[in-house]
Amino acid sequence: MEQLTGRIHSFESCGTVDGPGIRFVVFLQGCPLRCQYCHNADTWDPEEGKLSTVEEIVKEIVKYKSYMRFSGGGVTLTGGEPLMQPDFVREIFVECQRQGIHTALDTSGFLFHDKAKAVLEKTDLVLLDIKNFNPERYHKLTGAFLEPTLAFLSYTRERNIPVWVRYVLVPGLTDNLEDIEAMALFLQDYPNVEKIELLPFHKMGEYKWEERGLAYQLKEAKEPKEELLKKVRLLLEKSGKPVQ
Repeated sequence: MEQLTGRIHSFESCGTVDGPGIRFVVFLQGCPLRCQYCHNADTWDPEEGKLSTVEEIVKEIVKYKSYMRFSGGGVTLTGGEPLMQPDFVREIFVECQRQGIHTALDTSGFLFHDKAKAVLEKTDLVLLDIKNFNPERYHKLTGAFLEPTLAFLSYTRERNIPVWVRYVLVPGLTDNLEDIEAMALFLQDYPNVEKIELLPFHKMGEYKWEERGLAYQLKEAKEPKEELLKKVRLLLEKSGKPVQ
């Protein structure tokens, strides 16, 4: 039988910011969004990256099983957008769960379809990137639409799948306080959302845009000051969820 293959950008063997504990992070190739603040623009093209089999990926992951067990960690598939390769992602998760390894999916939720639902059957935790809660601002920021992400979130509630919501704070782009408060109040109705991660904008991926001849639109953007972070954190706490 032919082995299932997918395109991988890179690995991070001992990640500590993409889910609980020490995690083996797999960056998959391909993304349908074009977020202005993206720091992984080199993952956009689905034809790039290294072609790998599920067996090859899992073989790398299990090398770190003792670290995962000790720290309450696991594997996180991110990108790019992992749901561009749903069959591949699902099979990796199937094999990891067989090994007793916790599975986390880092996604925008934009690609919400039956194959995404099949992936969620094997997902222990979703890291859901809500780019903006205002539909117009969301479209301006990503070139895509907010509605699929909200439908995805509703499905995780229906299936009682734990979710950590992630929100990147970019001054002048995602710092509209009314929109942030509206999102916090909206999330009150989602008991499966365990917490919100507030991620300050940074420019560490700017060089990747330049290397690819892409116009980086946030050259003048600043990292958020502590005063703004405090304001936003207080608003997000209206969700009733812990904010980190």
